[in-house]
Amino acid sequence: MTANRALRELQASGVIVRRAGIGSFIAEPRPIGQMIEIRNIAEEIQDRGHVYRARVIQNLEEKATAETAPLLEVPLGTRLFHSIIVHHEAEFPIQLEERFVLASAAPRYGEMDFMQTTPNEYLTHIAPLERVEHRVCAMMPDERTRTMLGLNANEPVLRMTRRTWSRSRLVSHAWLTHPGTRFELSAAFSIDD
Repeated sequence: MTANRALRELQASGVIVRRAGIGSFIAEPRPIGQMIEIRNIAEEIQDRGHVYRARVIQNLEEKATAETAPLLEVPLGTRLFHSIIVHHEAEFPIQLEERFVLASAAPRYGEMDFMQTTPNEYLTHIAPLERVEHRVCAMMPDERTRTMLGLNANEPVLRMTRRTWSRSRLVSHAWLTHPGTRFELSAAFSIDD
């Protein structure tokens, strides 16, 4: 029983793959794509010749909870901002952005009109990037995400988790969720000799 439970837990965490009637095998590591550049979504859309628009669902100040404190590696009760914004390209929702921001690093974040500017634009100005961490995964969205992005029942999404540091501290944790059928991630770079 203990061995079976351990195998189930290893399978659930992606360490092993179990095949009925064959056995258990070490899982191949998932490939991780490198995203090199952080761009303002409004500029990206305008560069493609389309109209950008944002719908702000919320932009509130909160105290860090047991769920949110680890996202920014802060103690419980730390002042944070929590924004939820749907970014549109023409009439289509192209990105759902849910972001937690350290209030001491961006004290006016809660006052910003994110229909006129983007969180990226404000944060890049107030807390210049020092370090960025990206993770991207494909997933099936929950009902709330499906509704905000106008998705069909079986339409997958690409979710990027982005954490950014400025002045040696973690200042932002964002989930950027894109319709899988309307969006792709890519990067290009040159190698200097």
